[in-house]
Amino acid sequence: MPAPSLRISSSVAIQGLISASLALSQTEPAAMENYFEVAINYAPQPLVGSRKAMKSSPGQKLLSVLASTDSLVALREDNSHSESRTWSSYHGSGEASDYASVVTSGAKADRDFGFDDCGTPAERVKKRRRTGDSNKAEVASGKKSSSNKNKNRGALTNVIVVDELGDLNGDEDLPEKLVASWKEGNNGVGQDFRSVKEFREALHKYAIANRFVYRLKKNDTNRASGRCLIEGCSWRIHASWVHADQTFRIRKFNDEHTCGGESWKSAHPGKNWLVSIIKEKIRDSPNEKPRDVAKAIWHDFGIKLKYSQVWRGIKDAKEQLQGSYRKSYSRLPWFCKKIMESNPGSVTKLVISDEDKRFKHLFFSFSAAVNGFKNGCRPLIFLEASPLRSKYKETLLTANAVDADDGFFPVAFAIVDIESGDSWQWFLEQLKSAISTSQQPALTFISDREKSIEKHVRDVFQNSYHGYSIFHLMESLKKNMKGPFQGDGRGVIPGVFLAASHAVRLEAFNCFTEQIKHVSSTTYDWVIQIDPAHWTTLLFKGVPYNHITQNPAEEYSKVIDDMRGSTVMQKIEALVSKLSNTMTHRREEARNCPTRLAPSKEKQLVEKAVKARSLNVLFSSEVVFEVHDDLTHVVNIENLHCTCLEWKFSGLPCCHAVAVFLSTSKSVYDYCPHWFTVESFHSAYSELINPISGIGRPVEDEVDYESADVHPPLPPRFPAQQKEDTTKILDSNRRTVICGKCKEPGHNKASCKATL
Repeated sequence: MPAPSLRISSSVAIQGLISASLALSQTEPAAMENYFEVAINYAPQPLVGSRKAMKSSPGQKLLSVLASTDSLVALREDNSHSESRTWSSYHGSGEASDYASVVTSGAKADRDFGFDDCGTPAERVKKRRRTGDSNKAEVASGKKSSSNKNKNRGALTNVIVVDELGDLNGDEDLPEKLVASWKEGNNGVGQDFRSVKEFREALHKYAIANRFVYRLKKNDTNRASGRCLIEGCSWRIHASWVHADQTFRIRKFNDEHTCGGESWKSAHPGKNWLVSIIKEKIRDSPNEKPRDVAKAIWHDFGIKLKYSQVWRGIKDAKEQLQGSYRKSYSRLPWFCKKIMESNPGSVTKLVISDEDKRFKHLFFSFSAAVNGFKNGCRPLIFLEASPLRSKYKETLLTANAVDADDGFFPVAFAIVDIESGDSWQWFLEQLKSAISTSQQPALTFISDREKSIEKHVRDVFQNSYHGYSIFHLMESLKKNMKGPFQGDGRGVIPGVFLAASHAVRLEAFNCFTEQIKHVSSTTYDWVIQIDPAHWTTLLFKGVPYNHITQNPAEEYSKVIDDMRGSTVMQKIEALVSKLSNTMTHRREEARNCPTRLAPSKEKQLVEKAVKARSLNVLFSSEVVFEVHDDLTHVVNIENLHCTCLEWKFSGLPCCHAVAVFLSTSKSVYDYCPHWFTVESFHSAYSELINPISGIGRPVEDEVDYESADVHPPLPPRFPAQQKEDTTKILDSNRRTVICGKCKEPGHNKASCKATL
C-alpha cells in the first residue's frame, strides 16, 4: 500500500497515522512502514530523534517513539485549533497503553487489552465507552483516574511527580499538592515499575502520603514484600521481577489497614528521603537551624522528627551540596599549586604531620599583596586571629597592613590547627620570608595584648616594635570595669581611657588616668598595670597607630560566619574572593582620587588649614617660626617639629605648621609623609589577584586533581572544668530554723515529716 500523499497539519492526524500503522502491523508490515514514515516526517522536532531507529523493525520503531516520553514536550495542534493535546497525556491515555502493549507483548497483549486490529481509533474509543472503560486518563495535570488500563502502567508515576513539581514551582502549597500526588503512586495489582528501586521509592512516598509505616520482609533485586508495622494489621504488598516483560510488577496488594493508623505514631522516614527533602530546604538558606527545618517538615509532610535526626540530615545534605569537609583537606596541596600557577611570585606553605597525615598549618600570601605592602603601605602590621567555625576548631591568622587612607591592607593569611605560641611563631616566620627585604625599615606589629605574642615577634623580627591593639584594649576595659562607681559613672571611662592613649604629654596622661581613678579605683588599677609604652602615643616608639580603633579581622569574621557550614576550601574561596573584591574596589578609589593626599588625610589637612588662618606667625629665621594661639608654639620646618608635639606623633603637619606654610607660600604637601599620598595609595593596589579556577568545587567534581592524603586536624581537648565546691560551711552565727509543728531544729513546718 503506497503512503498517502497529503500534508499533515495536526497532531490528531499524526496520531491517526501511527494508529493506522499499528493496525496494519500484523497483516501488512510494508504498509505500516509507509504510514510510520509519514508520521515521523511530519511530526514535530522532538520526534526527530526517533529517526535513528528507522533501520529497526516496525515494532521497534514505534517503541522508540513511545519510549521517548521523557524527552518529548508535546504534539501540538495548529494555531487554528483552540486546544492542544500533550504527548504526556497521549501516553497516559488508553490508546497509548494499547499501542505499547502491541509492541511489547504481541498477540497476548492484544487479548489482554482487547485490541481490535480491524477498528479505527474512534471505533475503539466508542467500544471502550460502551464497556465502561471510558474514564478520563490520569495525566500530568494531576487529575485522578480510575482507568484500569492506566493503573497497569505504573511507570507513569515518576513522570506525573516530575511534571507536578514543574507545574507547582513557586506555589505556596507545593508540599501539600506534592504529597497529594504521592497518594496515586500505588495503583494496585498489575502496576509496573522499571526496577525495584523505583518501586521502593513510590511505595515510600505512598506511605508518607497515606500516613502509615510499613516494613519490607523481603527486599532484593527480584522481589519485595511489605506489611504494616503494626502486628496483625491486614495491609500487605508483594511485587516481583517479571523476566518476560522486563518489569517489576505488583502481584498482591491489600490496601486495608485494621490497625487504626497506629503505625504512623512511630514513623521513621528513610535517611535518603529525609536528606533529599532537607537538601531542598537548605539550598538557598544554608544556615537554617535544625528546629526550623523540623517545623517545616512537620508542616509540609506531617512527620515529627527529633532534633538529632534533623541535625544529621542537615549534615548529610550539606555534604551532598558542598562536598565533604573531611575530604576538602585533601585539596589543600592542589590549592597551593594553583596559587603559584595563577599568581606567580606568591608564597604558600602547607604542613601536615608525618605520623597520621593530619593537617597542621597552611600559609598563603599573594604576590599582589606582598608588592602592595612593600610599595604603598607604611611599615605597620596588625596581627589578628579568628576562629574558622568548624568542629575541628581551626583558627585563621591574618596580617594586615595600613594603606595611605588608613584602610586595612591584607598581606598574609594562615590556617592553623590550634592557636598557640608555636603556631604564631610559625606564622611570623613564614611572614618574614614573604615580605622581608634588605632595605626594609623597622616594622611595627600590633596585636591583642591577651594573645601574649610579643615574645614571638621579638624572636622573628629582632628590630621591630610591638604595641597593643586599642580595639582589644577597649574590649578588655569593658569587661574589667568594676564598681563601685563614683562621679559621672562608668559611662565616661571608655572615652577617658581613649583620651589617655592619645595624650602627647605626661601631665595630660596623668590627668586622664586620675579621672578614671575618681570614678572607679579598681578600673584605674587595671589600666595602670598595662605598660604605657605599648599603647600610649606619649611613650610608644614605633609607627603611630592608636588612632586606629577598628578590628582588622572584622570583615574576615563576617565571611567565616556566613560560611559557617561550608568546607575549609569553600571558606578559603570566600576569603580569597573578599580579598580580591576589596583590592579591586580600593584600586578604583585610588584612581578616582583628585587630590595629592589620600581622602582621609586630605580631609584632616583641610580642617587644619581652616584653623590656621586665624593664627599669627612671627619669623625667627628661615626655618624657625613662632605661632601665636592661646599659647605660643615654636615650629621648626627643617626638623618637622612643633612644640605642640602633634606633628611628631601624627605624621601630618599640625595647624601651627600649616599657618607657617601659608605665610611663607610653601607647599604643605612637601612636608607630608610619602605613605599618605595618593601615589602610595595607588601603588598599594597597582596589582590585583588573579582568579583561581575551580577552587570551591567538591573533590569528586575535580577532574584534573591529583589526590593527596591529608586528614583534618584532631579537635583540641580542653581541660575539664572543675566543679565548684558546693559544700555548705556551717556558720556559728547563723540562725537555726525551728519547725513550727514539731518544734525540732533544722527544718520548717512545710517540710516537716512528723505525724501528729
